[in-house]
Amino acid sequence: TDDLPKTRSGKIMRRLLRDVATGQELGDVSTLQNAPILDAIKDKASSQAADDE
Repeated sequence: TDDLPKTRSGKIMRRLLRDVATGQELGDVSTLQNAPILDAIKDKASSQAADDE
């Protein structure tokens, strides 16, 4: 992706990346600065998982 999920203070939300990678529920995303990037990351993760099969 072109970006990573970040908080309003600019920190990368590693927890969300881990949750997407393991298929867990994302939980609280209210502090995200760029929430739409999560959809792009989820799409990429699911398409990559389909390619691996």
